[in-house]
Amino acid sequence: MRTNQDRVMTRPTGRFAALARHAAVLGACAALACLPLPASAQVRMTVPPQSERIALRGATIHTVTNGVIENGTIVFNNGVITAIGADVEIPAGTRVVDVSGKHIYPGLIDAYSTVGIAEIGAVDMSNDVNEVGDFNPNVHADVAVNAESRHIGTSRSQGVLTTLTTPGGGLISGMSSAMALEGWSWEEMTMESAAALNVNWPNPNPRARRFGGFGGQDDANPPTYEERVQQLKNYFAEARAYRDAVAAGERVRSDARYMSMIPALNREIPVVVSADGAAQINDAITWAKEENLRLVIRGGDDAIHVADRLVAEDVPVILTSTMDAPGRDDEGYDEAYRRAAKLYEAGVKFAISGGAGSLYTDRLPYEAGVAVAFGLPEEEAIKAVTINAAELMGLEDRIGSLETGKQATLLITTGTPINMTSDIEQAYIQGRELDMNDIQKHFFMKYMEKLHQRMRIIS
Repeated sequence: MRTNQDRVMTRPTGRFAALARHAAVLGACAALACLPLPASAQVRMTVPPQSERIALRGATIHTVTNGVIENGTIVFNNGVITAIGADVEIPAGTRVVDVSGKHIYPGLIDAYSTVGIAEIGAVDMSNDVNEVGDFNPNVHADVAVNAESRHIGTSRSQGVLTTLTTPGGGLISGMSSAMALEGWSWEEMTMESAAALNVNWPNPNPRARRFGGFGGQDDANPPTYEERVQQLKNYFAEARAYRDAVAAGERVRSDARYMSMIPALNREIPVVVSADGAAQINDAITWAKEENLRLVIRGGDDAIHVADRLVAEDVPVILTSTMDAPGRDDEGYDEAYRRAAKLYEAGVKFAISGGAGSLYTDRLPYEAGVAVAFGLPEEEAIKAVTINAAELMGLEDRIGSLETGKQATLLITTGTPINMTSDIEQAYIQGRELDMNDIQKHFFMKYMEKLHQRMRIIS
């Protein structure tokens, strides 16, 4: 029997040691490959970028911006649509997929989501939505996105292929990030790291907290509504002074927060203001006009009451839910259900979101469907979750409709994606043919198998 000293002396050295270590690693990987995968690893597989030209032929293509094409063909390569129409010449070497009898729509866009930064509500460590402090314009949501989130799979199964993942908290929450829901990492998923700056407009009628809060303002002596609005104005004034000093070549101390606000101050990206009440919306419009900002209202419960001004000032709205209960005693049961239809009739441009929570992004098509059931034309509902959402965030040159030169981010369905009786049979993101499995489908199949096994035992 060899001693420990003998074993040390007979170990391979130099190049042979490296080869031995490499062989050991390969052996370990092979052994791990033989082990059963955990449920989370079996649910959804990330696919590589598009590597061959694909043509989808025979479907009814809903372009959103250029009408409907019956028995149409759409060709895409390297993630970009290269041809679309009823009489398209398909290049040699193209993989042709027969989708006769199906419908093709652009991928849906959730304009207000926390997919990727919130996982389990009861587990604080899985939620990375709110930052500490009132002013966090330098916070970018994309760097916190978990590419392995189970909400990604369930959202895609309902047709949502792009989200505006949005941080929360404070007066200035930070930057919404446009995320394609496919990729190995947040870097691969990010379309725009800073798509919009988010502001939470102060509430003129705040409710007192009975049991205190968690940091922030002193509840015993909270600032007034006017004081909070002034704090917001002061911060924007400081950021503008910083921008002007940098542009003038003056020596200033670097400040990541002010620097992050420059695109919003220059109207390069929108400022999304969370505001529900009519007074909040009116004050936010006045403030944005004074600041010369590209304003988008998010929430908009009372938007119909200031619709004329929204139209006059060209201010769009992101409706955060069409399935809410009435907020006031004198409102009808269908107040939220009809909100989108009323805004459409008033001429207000709007998008519909899934209600912010990662748990609710997968119900985005149903939010739009409810609006249709209560008076909104179906065509406008589809726009509210595709091209309108894209235009609000400056993404209309890439997604939101099916056009030559845009990304091949699309759905193959059995019918309109905002009807719960329709199925999303396949989806593509930037030309990638997605694995359509998700955690809900996984558990459905698992427990159906359990049922079948029990039935075989009984029989």
